[in-house]
Amino acid sequence: MTAPRHIAVIDVGKTNAKLALVDARSLEEIAVVTRPNRVLPGPPWPHFDLEGHWAFFLEHLSAFHAEHGVDAISVTTHGASAVLLDEERQLAVPMLDYEHDGPEASAAEYDRLRPDFARTGSPRLPVGLNLGAQLHWQFTTWPDLHDRVAHIVTYPQYWGLLLTGNLATDVTSLGCHTDLWSPWEARFSELPQRLGIAEKIAPPQQPGRVLGTLRDELAERTGIAPKTPVMVGIHDSNASLLPYLGSEEPFSVVSTGTWVIAMAIGAARKPLDPARDTLINVNALDAPVPSARFMGGREYELLREGSDATPTPQACAKILAQGTMILPSAVPGTGPFPEQALKWIGEARTPTERMAAIDFYLAMMTESCLDLIGALGPAIVEGPFASNPAYLDMLAALRPDGVRVAQSATGTSVGAALLALPENAPPEARPHPRPAQADALQAYFERWREAILHEV
Repeated sequence: MTAPRHIAVIDVGKTNAKLALVDARSLEEIAVVTRPNRVLPGPPWPHFDLEGHWAFFLEHLSAFHAEHGVDAISVTTHGASAVLLDEERQLAVPMLDYEHDGPEASAAEYDRLRPDFARTGSPRLPVGLNLGAQLHWQFTTWPDLHDRVAHIVTYPQYWGLLLTGNLATDVTSLGCHTDLWSPWEARFSELPQRLGIAEKIAPPQQPGRVLGTLRDELAERTGIAPKTPVMVGIHDSNASLLPYLGSEEPFSVVSTGTWVIAMAIGAARKPLDPARDTLINVNALDAPVPSARFMGGREYELLREGSDATPTPQACAKILAQGTMILPSAVPGTGPFPEQALKWIGEARTPTERMAAIDFYLAMMTESCLDLIGALGPAIVEGPFASNPAYLDMLAALRPDGVRVAQSATGTSVGAALLALPENAPPEARPHPRPAQADALQAYFERWREAILHEV
């Protein structure tokens, strides 16, 4: 296909749904619009507002094309999600919110069916964070559903279906702690067969392939050319990783958002502990990637309690001197310390001091994730935390090969846009300077680790 100049990216994170327009030459977002990714109540279960998102995307695709022109469309979404379709390729049921606790009701039965971690790289996660557990619960709780569902697509490809009319799944979404995929063999695990859905799951494709072209009726509605290519699409944290996959040196990418996901390329080989939220992701090239994660964005929102304070250098120094710190975890059951409950040591006396303690905590949790997966080389931080100086200072003090900061405001959107631009060079990631107080930050981290051990 002819190299596009502007790529529209549907980018659905757990917190917000976005549409971004990425310029192919600068790899910058020249337009971004967002709406909350709100969860609607049942029946039959809490679900996402797919209809509202679709109207929003079409409205702004039209506006983006009228103002700038749209030459290709790509998609990236959060993981742990699939859409169940009937024979007419319409929704058979609303798309389940993976944080709903319904799948816990059939957990014991599901645990007898799921393959081992060694086979899938998928740790056993709570609620619906394993896509296989969602599907098992849905089909066993509503027995007629199995007959009504003709097709199952992973979430990025639902939007691709609406855009093109074509069905697919993608390897990055299938490889995202679903229990459905074997990363080392690049094929389905035994689970789809055990669930009786092997014939219903749409064929897996690599994200960088063209799924199809824009449907004629959508072209007429938006003004975008009917032959505009639509890419297969990609899981969001893998979109953040994609721009850097050409590097031959070891590195890691820290994708920040509702989830902070650390992914290591060229990592030191070490066994992963599935009880500490480590896993094997599958990248856009269909290769396994050691990964670890915690709900950093969610923890940030819970801990700041609505405060918009910015930690000053004085506040950071005060927290280091006082030894005030936060022990994990603000969101229990996930991350590197899933069995431990949130605890403050000492007191943050001002809003800026509280925010300094929060930012240090998030960086130390990130370092814990990187250590668990044997990450080597620089850590490239993208997403909201890439503009957080206190977070970056702490992480830069702890990473032997330093920290680099992605220049894109929305790393997932640029990564997804690159699916349509395979020949482009990766976006620049600037080095974050080693902080002057690095020794004090390292000592603080060591005290934090010791305090966690005392809590076990």
